[in-house]
Amino acid sequence: MKNFSKSFQAFLADEHGATAIEYGLLASLIAVAIIIPVTAVGGQLEAVFKAVTAALTLPA
Repeated sequence: MKNFSKSFQAFLADEHGATAIEYGLLASLIAVAIIIPVTAVGGQLEAVFKAVTAALTLPA
């Protein structure tokens, strides 16, 4: 029983899983911080390309 108690205390003291979760959360926050501006700029860039295409299109 004493061995089980030591093993359980060692399991509770182990923080490797918590570190992995923290890195995962950090990576997801960085991904969201990148996706939001890229999405906003993408819409504006599409409008610019459409305007350039319309300006370059020659009437038939």
